[in-house]
Amino acid sequence: MGVTTRVAIVDDDALVRAGLRMILGGDSSLSVVGEASDGREALDMIARASPHVVLMDIRMPLLDGLEATKALTRRGDQVRIIVLTTFDTDELVVTALRYGAVGFLLKDTSPGNIVDAVRRVAAGESILSPSVTAQLIAKVTGGSHAERERAVVLLEGLTDREREVAIAVGRGLSNTEISVQLFMGVATVKTHIGHVFVKLDATNRVQVARVVHDAQLASE
Repeated sequence: MGVTTRVAIVDDDALVRAGLRMILGGDSSLSVVGEASDGREALDMIARASPHVVLMDIRMPLLDGLEATKALTRRGDQVRIIVLTTFDTDELVVTALRYGAVGFLLKDTSPGNIVDAVRRVAAGESILSPSVTAQLIAKVTGGSHAERERAVVLLEGLTDREREVAIAVGRGLSNTEISVQLFMGVATVKTHIGHVFVKLDATNRVQVARVVHDAQLASE
């Protein structure tokens, strides 16, 4: 029997929480271990429940999802945060990624894709599609000459294979997609990504993508 992924749900809408709980509860590999209706409540709940993945609404009273995400990152919680939003062009999503979220889900995402997203995030992947990655990273990166130079220097510290993997991450590809494109096993992809994280001083795939886009290599 595999390890059960512990999931927490944070949303001020009780119906949304109930819907997500029902969706996630239908998968035996996932377990909903806590819920909260605002960011302040979420910080306490997450400290108690120790989830692996948190589905975090952005717009909430008292303490919104952005500040809650920032607080969890600063606190050093080993939890992977997926922000929930209504529109994929919402500027708040960009801020959430800066604060440490590893991806986002639209609230009208199909149940199957929600479950798949939680599984992928728990396994260390991001859940940004290639088109959305390009859109969001373009907003996150400033595009200055200094940022490009810094990114180029960082990428020069990678091996050729690590550089190929980093560029693939920058395009929003999953580990499986990278393994197919670069003709290597998924386990090898994960190993390379681990090395890339260390060398680029990154904690998630979005940060790797930012470096790749700053260096203007995402289209290579």
